[in-house]
Amino acid sequence: MIPLRLIGRLDIKGPNVVKGVQLEGLRVVGNPRDLARRYYEQGIDEIIYMDIVASLYGRNNILSIVAEAAEDIFVPMTVGGGMRTVDDIRAALRQGADKVAINTAAIGNPGFVREAAEAFGSQCIVVSIEAKKRGEGQWEALTDNGREVTGKGAVDWAEEAEALGAGEILVTSVDQEGTRKGFDLELLAAIHDRVRVPVIASGGAGTDEHVLAVCQAGCADAIACAGVLHYEMSSVPELKRCVGDAGFEVRP
Repeated sequence: MIPLRLIGRLDIKGPNVVKGVQLEGLRVVGNPRDLARRYYEQGIDEIIYMDIVASLYGRNNILSIVAEAAEDIFVPMTVGGGMRTVDDIRAALRQGADKVAINTAAIGNPGFVREAAEAFGSQCIVVSIEAKKRGEGQWEALTDNGREVTGKGAVDWAEEAEALGAGEILVTSVDQEGTRKGFDLELLAAIHDRVRVPVIASGGAGTDEHVLAVCQAGCADAIACAGVLHYEMSSVPELKRCVGDAGFEVRP
């Protein structure tokens, strides 16, 4: 059994970590360096930094935050938001990122996924999918932090992204994000069943049991948590203990 990866997700706006509900109503919850260091010291397996306004404003202000984090955080870091070109990806990697997450640019130009994978390797490319339910068993992929519709089915897009060279799929349920009501297990299972690359679950964690439910459903290979950690409703050791006590393998 491959150990579950527990990932801390930091949504960045300007110099701050922010958190909303269904990607709206954002409020400042902390300093990115302080939160990242806390999660690293608690035993987090990876960290995702997501600049949630980069695509909206056509720029990326997150790289200085990543460079600062790389000085004292020694777990894999994924950087997303505003990754539009191979040069953007190269700049993120040079600042200390191990992987990049792409969404808006990938949907606008799917060939960009292939170009990026060929340039840096599939293991470096995470396609981020913001999925909103549109009917029974149907979800639409959104862009620009959930602000823009695409008409593209999220499950089909995940399969296409894998074929183009994505090494991982980050699946954020817009409906569950920030609600603390648990993950969209149906969405995760639909995508997990269609792809062979790792699926990262994001959006909805409010308790240890919500994380455990993903493991029990077998619908993701990694779980990204934000509010449940930011607001100290749980901690990295508590989440890992809950999962481990249920018989699932976690990293020390």
